[in-house]
This record gives sequence, structure tokens and C-alpha cells, in this order.
Amino acid sequence: MDQAQGLEHMESTGRRIKNAGANDSPFKNFKPYQPGRDEIYMNADQLEHFRHILNRWRLDLMEEVDRTVHHMQDEAGNFPDPADRATQEEEFSIELRTRDRERKLIKKIDRTIERLDQEDYGYCDTCGVEIGLRRLEARPTATQCVDCKALDEIKERQLHG
Repeated sequence: MDQAQGLEHMESTGRRIKNAGANDSPFKNFKPYQPGRDEIYMNADQLEHFRHILNRWRLDLMEEVDRTVHHMQDEAGNFPDPADRATQEEEFSIELRTRDRERKLIKKIDRTIERLDQEDYGYCDTCGVEIGLRRLEARPTATQCVDCKALDEIKERQLHG
């Protein structure tokens, strides 16, 4: 059931979802930065704003890793039924793959924080233009502006079908 069908179902049963999908965001208590008039791009306030976002995101990911370790230790059991064992192994495998992706994301966040420290954050690696506050808020680890990223994706599709 996709999100639209889920909303229709919820409305048809008399229940409503408030801000559907908002809880899926890694930035739950996120307040967008409101630049002042004639404010310089990537000034100290903006850098601190993104540092806070990145550190919070990293902390959330690290807490999830801890929860997974505890979950796997607590739930690990030797089931006599092969189907139950296989189900548990598959669940653990999915969790471990997810954590591996998150581990890679943590490394990417760390590299981004290093860029913040070097004051090399917020500018496109390809063309050097400003990436933009809204794009960085949507994807704080972005290293390319929207145009360069779109071109890279087009080239990738052409090369790899």
C-alpha cells in the first residue's frame, strides 16, 4: 500500500494522519535557517547551523547502531525450527546491511564536518558555485550544486543504462 492509498484508507475509516511521512525524516526537530537581508553566504551562523544538523544526525545514527547491537544480543536465539532460524538470520542480515549503509553515511558526515572546519563547505566541488541553503538543508552532505549533480546522474544513466 503506497502512501496515497494509506491516506485514503485512513480517511475512509475516519482516522487522519497528521503530517504523513514527517516522522521518517532524519531531521525531526529541524528548523530551517532564515537568512537575514544581505547576509553573506556561509557566514559563521550558517556554518554553525549546519554543524548542529550534522552533529545531531551523526548522534542519531550512532544511537541507532547501539540499539541494533543490543537488539541483536537480546533477540539472538537458537530456534529449533529451521524456518524460524532462517527468518531471524534474514532479519539480522537486513539490519546489518542497513547499519553498514549508516556506517558509510557517518563517514560521509565526518568528512562534511571536516569541510566545515576548513571553511570549504557549501560550494560545489565541480563548478565552485554556491550549493544553496535549502539544498544543503535537504542533503547536508551534498558536495555539488543541483545542476552539476543532475549532469552527473544523466552521465551515469548513459554509461550504465
